[in-house]
Amino acid sequence: MTSVSRPPVESAPEASRRHRPGIALLLIATAQIMVVLDATIVNIALPSMQAALDMDTVGLSWVVNAYTLAFGGLLLLGGRTGDVLGRRRVFIAACTLFVLASLLCGLAPSVGWLIAARALQGACAAGISPTALAMISSNFEEGEARNKALGTFAAVSGAGAAVGLLAGGLLTSWLSWRWVFFVNIPIGAAVALLAPLFLRGSAPQRQSFDVAGALTSALGVTALVYGLATTESDTGSSSWAAPVAFVAAAVLLPAFVLLERRRRHPLTPVGLFTVRDRAGALVIMACTGASVIGFFFFLTQFVQEVLEYSALRAGFAFFPVAMAIGIVAQVSSAFIRRTGPRPFLIAGALLSTVSFLWLSQVSLSSGYLTGVFGPGVIFGASMGCLFPPLTVLALSRVPGQDAGAASGVLNVTQQVGGSLGLAGLVAVFTAVTGGVHGPAELVQGMDRVGLVAVALSLTSLVVALFVVTMKPADVDEAALTAL
Repeated sequence: MTSVSRPPVESAPEASRRHRPGIALLLIATAQIMVVLDATIVNIALPSMQAALDMDTVGLSWVVNAYTLAFGGLLLLGGRTGDVLGRRRVFIAACTLFVLASLLCGLAPSVGWLIAARALQGACAAGISPTALAMISSNFEEGEARNKALGTFAAVSGAGAAVGLLAGGLLTSWLSWRWVFFVNIPIGAAVALLAPLFLRGSAPQRQSFDVAGALTSALGVTALVYGLATTESDTGSSSWAAPVAFVAAAVLLPAFVLLERRRRHPLTPVGLFTVRDRAGALVIMACTGASVIGFFFFLTQFVQEVLEYSALRAGFAFFPVAMAIGIVAQVSSAFIRRTGPRPFLIAGALLSTVSFLWLSQVSLSSGYLTGVFGPGVIFGASMGCLFPPLTVLALSRVPGQDAGAASGVLNVTQQVGGSLGLAGLVAVFTAVTGGVHGPAELVQGMDRVGLVAVALSLTSLVVALFVVTMKPADVDEAALTAL
């Protein structure tokens, strides 16, 4: 699930040839669900990819991480690029390149090719998502029409993960794993071709690019993830690759902080991190991002390799999880104004802890009810408790000029936290299994990974109890419009 951001302040719109709000919203929502869906659609297809391209678990993790890393690392730069060059122009270019990247993914003859193409997909998604959200401001008048459009955008963002799992199962079973990428080609092409006709863009603005900030942050996080991923690798280069990656991260990430402090218009205003509630929300979001991506990465393999479900049946196996997320998220969104965010954060962290404790006890004899449905529904409920209050905490009491940056930072934290978390969990998994792959080793590794995820959930619980202090009276009404 992707948290929904608040659209930035409007600039003068570029006219479309024939503006029809319904079609405009359809194009924006279709583009958004395409990029959100692509973060999860590959999970169901991972076992098929592994067999076809002879991948190990580390390679599989990079198929997921290459996308989320590029998406999260370049998201803020993508939004700024849209402001400077024109949002519709960047949106169309990013959709076109996303189609090309999807074609390259589907044609991949090797692991390296697939990972590189996935990174290109993620970079394109970083241009699509923020410009799609921003164009809601230029295509819908402020008031009821815009609020309904934002609600639709939020709904498709939340539904993307579930749709991705179901679509991945259908395409992998009926066609092949390559079609989880090919399916984007007609969708992305249609959006790119129709956008000039029905979408209002924005006039280019005279702003500077913070390219140095974007590159140091993206490369620094990538180096850190690569170091974690290669720590337990059996390749001959692992003796030097991991230390070099960690040194690079140790240089690049502090450089990013220094650059942002000195920039007049930074990608990430450092002041956003000095507010206690917001800082706490970002820590919890990082832990939550790691939990979500780890949950689906390992459990989709368990369903197909241990329970021996087909890809189609595996996709439907996770439908109760998606339902739990959606139902509980609606409840928490409705009551945050009365209770404040803290009770739901505590409940979500506790439920997540229970879910991963349960998963750490899964065995070869576990069936669907005890191995997937039970812990999955609890996990879904925990995510439904966590996402809405985290959005409120991140966006409350933010100056208008920093609203876009604050919402962008929340999304980046989720994506980057997921990438770092998956790399760390896979490193633990590989250390436990010794790189050997099979049903018994999968369950053995999942048991240990579940305990690490428990630690992440307990970290969220501690932050919710002792760092977050926001009371119901402090909830910003403007932040509630993002739910």
